[in-house]
Amino acid sequence: MLMNLLFEEDGAFKTGTIVADNDASLQVDTAAGRRIKLKAANVLLRFAAPGPGELLGEAEAQAAAIETEFLWEVCPEAEFGFEELAAEYAGRKPTPVEAAAVLLRLHAAPIYFHRKGKGRFRKAPPEILQAALAGLEKKRQQALAIGRMADELIAGQLPAEFPPLLDQLLYKPDRNRPETKALEAACAESGETPERLLQRCGALPDSHAFHLGRFLFEHFPASQGGTDFPAYAAAVDPADLPLADVQAFSIDDAHTTEIDDAFSLTVNADGGLRVGIHIAAPGLGFGPDSDLGRIARRRLSTVYMPGRKITMLPEDVIASHTLEAGHTVPALSLYLDVAADLRVLGHATKIECVPVVANLRHHDIEPLFNAATLATGLPDFPFRDELKRLWELATVLEAGRGQANQQNRKDYNFVIDWAVETPHGQGRVSIDERPRGSPLDTLVAELMIVANSTWGAMLRDAKTPALYRAQTAGKARMTTVAAPHEGLGVDCYAWSSSPLRRFVDLANQWQLIAHLSGENPPYPPKSADLMAALRDFELTYASYAEFQRGMERYWCLRALAQENVTTVSAQVLKENIVRLDAMPLVLKASGMPTLERGAAVRLAISEIDLLAAEARVTFVELIELPGTDSVDAGLNDSGVAADGG
Repeated sequence: MLMNLLFEEDGAFKTGTIVADNDASLQVDTAAGRRIKLKAANVLLRFAAPGPGELLGEAEAQAAAIETEFLWEVCPEAEFGFEELAAEYAGRKPTPVEAAAVLLRLHAAPIYFHRKGKGRFRKAPPEILQAALAGLEKKRQQALAIGRMADELIAGQLPAEFPPLLDQLLYKPDRNRPETKALEAACAESGETPERLLQRCGALPDSHAFHLGRFLFEHFPASQGGTDFPAYAAAVDPADLPLADVQAFSIDDAHTTEIDDAFSLTVNADGGLRVGIHIAAPGLGFGPDSDLGRIARRRLSTVYMPGRKITMLPEDVIASHTLEAGHTVPALSLYLDVAADLRVLGHATKIECVPVVANLRHHDIEPLFNAATLATGLPDFPFRDELKRLWELATVLEAGRGQANQQNRKDYNFVIDWAVETPHGQGRVSIDERPRGSPLDTLVAELMIVANSTWGAMLRDAKTPALYRAQTAGKARMTTVAAPHEGLGVDCYAWSSSPLRRFVDLANQWQLIAHLSGENPPYPPKSADLMAALRDFELTYASYAEFQRGMERYWCLRALAQENVTTVSAQVLKENIVRLDAMPLVLKASGMPTLERGAAVRLAISEIDLLAAEARVTFVELIELPGTDSVDAGLNDSGVAADGG
């Protein structure tokens, strides 16, 4: 008579027929048609009937009728074999099918029966069983909740559990949370991205909130107060600062409130000039170890974006130190003694109070003071003569550095009218092009370069540590050691002209104030704090700049959608990558032929996705082959722009 057997292989129960029995091992033809060699120790049950192909099917049917809880109640406390329990359950010697049915039920209930070997088990202790059952019920309820939340999302309803977790779900989902699992399941079924599905459910006011929220979640988390400032002790400026005998004026765009720099000009009897470069001095009112110093160290820079900004310093501190017209404020002043032929004869630095009499704005001055009016004759306007003379000095300074302004660059001003509601969200955008390299740009940039390089050299010569911007072999970097900036043509360049909005400039100002006052600098030589500030600033400043570029991209797309633009002109940058002519927006265009860089093309816009900040554009026609005046937009490495950055 053929003998069949039940055995376990790779965690599964299988049956077969014995071909040869060698005591310690057997040759077996499995029910699946394979011949295998099997250790005798792996055999769980030997039986003559039913056939090997029938045993498991019949056993599974019987096992379904066995109550697991009852089986747990009747099994012994000590370790037992499945055949023993099957005999107890049947009240007699069990049939092979009955024994196998009990084995299958034991094996299928691991929280009730703990395995102790092949075919052997031990009942779970009551307390462990109850804990396991509670966990199982919790998982069941969680699965039901996940299914309910996913159904609500698909139906366009925001589950009640979602509002407190929206930022996390959007920007850093925890895949162990049921809300995340529900969102993933809903997205898989609907084919939508998480942000688009949540927007459909009313969780996102508009696409702008989504992009801004990502940045705030990473850099200004609500758990750390968000963009609000913590409590701080007020800045206290020295009361005995001398009053400068100047009439200072600033040059900025219309939206600048952190006015860091201003200028003054005194004409001497011999035709020589005394040029004042006045930099706001918040560093006189608080130090690195103060509340405000720690706030600035943590934020490291003002965050700029179209229509908004997040300032490095609190508004009241900015208000009391910005170089606003009609105010007399603390400043560090660099005075240049300039000969009548515009040679710089010497310089001096003073800590003083400076009266500011005017804030000149680009949009007011540039129509009157530009390359054309300088060539044909300037009209009459306030500070005309001062601007003309300072511009003449700036051109000499520029030539002395061996650098020339790149006239073919462009800047763009983004103006957001938040009072206007549009189909795409709150705010109507206008984007104005402003070519760089204007006489006003040259004037401001050159005087800032003079200040930053002169004060950097002063700290270098005094062996006082500072934070420098260096560029050698075309590679720019921050460093605590004075090194040449080849791009600017100066021996060293220490950012010092924007202390209201950059921590690097503020730190250098503290060092400069200490040097001028004959005191020990806050950051001594080999300062670990200064090096840590440098590393943190580089990473944070780059991240803020990337965010600003991203938001400018978003508002460019908003402008196209707002105006229902369907075709645009652009210049080829590389292969299918193009830059639009009317705004600083770079896109990939489909259907592009092979064209040289700078070729002018026309594109069709078929879709704008504001959540993804992308647009689908297609090549329409070639407008013109590349010429010599292709625009190459972007800041120079120094970061010097028309606002004195």
